[in-house]
Amino acid sequence: MDSQGTQSSSRFGIVPARETIRRIARGRDTWALRWQGLLAFIDLAILAFFLLGPYLRDGPSYLIIDYMIAVWVAVELLARSLAAPSIGRFLKMPMTWIDLVILGTLLFPDILFNFAFLRVMRIWAIGRSPLLKEVMRRFGCSHLQDVTRACLNFLVFLFMVTGFVYTTFFYDRPSGEGFVDALYFTVATITTTGFGDITLPGTLGKLTSVITMIIGISLFVRLAQAIIRPNKVTFQCPDCGLQKHDADAVHCKACGNLLNIPDEGH
Repeated sequence: MDSQGTQSSSRFGIVPARETIRRIARGRDTWALRWQGLLAFIDLAILAFFLLGPYLRDGPSYLIIDYMIAVWVAVELLARSLAAPSIGRFLKMPMTWIDLVILGTLLFPDILFNFAFLRVMRIWAIGRSPLLKEVMRRFGCSHLQDVTRACLNFLVFLFMVTGFVYTTFFYDRPSGEGFVDALYFTVATITTTGFGDITLPGTLGKLTSVITMIIGISLFVRLAQAIIRPNKVTFQCPDCGLQKHDADAVHCKACGNLLNIPDEGH
């Protein structure tokens, strides 16, 4: 029975398609990196549309582009489900559920506009892509991976809160004015500047401000640590499992085990 299922999957091209998608997602050869670069460019274009959405939502072509992106996200979800080891593993991935919510906001913008702020989470997906790591390695910037990811995490949180504040509190204002006010409030709150000229009303507004300050300061401190602290390389010690070591470390500082950290030929 299993052999018949395998033969039928091969007959319909499912197995070759799965291997091709996995190669694109995880490959390090030139062909795979070109595909990853193309997909990253499309993701950045989609992100630009999401960020400019408040300025474009009144235009005649807004819904057309919106539905085109919905088709693209649906195709991405289908491809990832095909490449996943199992449907259960696919459903356990955080980006699966984020993209499902994003797809809902694209298909039903008038009903689910309050969840549109989750669209910016695709920045986080770009930061986790193997392409970014490979590009930084090729340009000799591997030591800046932690800084880059900390910056991306900070940007994701910044624009997520901005989107939430905009759709929840300022959506009825003129498009440009409402979004700028939301961004202004978010930056002032994260940096604890607190000018007080723009505040959020009600209990929900107060809770939003508190959560924004707590998480925002934590991410800001994390970013500062990544920039200031001494350069570390990621290499798991085979004995104790310690991940971070000095770039010129010979022994693990936790257990004393002899390390063999790759130096990328430098």
